[in-house]
Amino acid sequence: MMEDKDLNEYHSIGKPIKYNGKYSYITGTRIEDQGTRLYDVNGSRLPSVTTILGATKDQQFLKEWKAKVGEKEADRIKNVSSSRGTAMHKFLEHYITGVGYDDLTELGQAAKAMAKKVIDIGLAPVEEYYGSEVTLYYPGLYAGSTDLVCMHNGMETIVDFKQSNRPKQKEWVEDYYLQIAAYAMAHDYVYGSQIRQGVIMMCTPDLYYQEFKIQDSELRQWKHKFLKRLDMYHELKYDEKEKAKVELRATDFTGNEQDSE
Repeated sequence: MMEDKDLNEYHSIGKPIKYNGKYSYITGTRIEDQGTRLYDVNGSRLPSVTTILGATKDQQFLKEWKAKVGEKEADRIKNVSSSRGTAMHKFLEHYITGVGYDDLTELGQAAKAMAKKVIDIGLAPVEEYYGSEVTLYYPGLYAGSTDLVCMHNGMETIVDFKQSNRPKQKEWVEDYYLQIAAYAMAHDYVYGSQIRQGVIMMCTPDLYYQEFKIQDSELRQWKHKFLKRLDMYHELKYDEKEKAKVELRATDFTGNEQDSE
């Protein structure tokens, strides 16, 4: 753990971000059920936003990439990226909430440098925050966890932190926009807010920082796009259930035939 002087040094952009308890957030429980990520919110099991997007995404590019680098190398890259991203998120969460933290491993120090970059550039316009690692849900439809809800340049904003192995172009991060839009819709519905902006703060291991923003009318467009993906997800799930029913009936029929012989 950091000493107080180390914590002050880590808060290099000045004093910690001011907390505003304007919204009383609930805590949802993340569940894995047969490979599907769900959230238990108030006793209701809801599919996660990432599950919905993953199930409805065109996987062709991912398949081609795995074929190019090989399954083993693809898994290695994925695992390292995931661990580094988790570590970066942990530093950022502790910074936002004003709690000292350090990780002296090689991966941890790399993640710390990435988090520092996000703090110095990305979080500088944040005037106050309402919640960190917040569970958000749209009753009966979906749930998820966003990294930060805050006041950013005078606008209530959903923020997601991302690590990336290399710089991204805008068209490559469309699922991140959909994720932000889903969280904004859920927040507005449950808490009566008016989230006007979504910001994706991204950093690479070589400390290249990028920021992607969607606001107002563009944010509304991405909300409509997410709802289309949500419809696709429910259609897929309906088809899977119907297929399972058919297979079950076929098994029963086969069993009955065998019993009668």
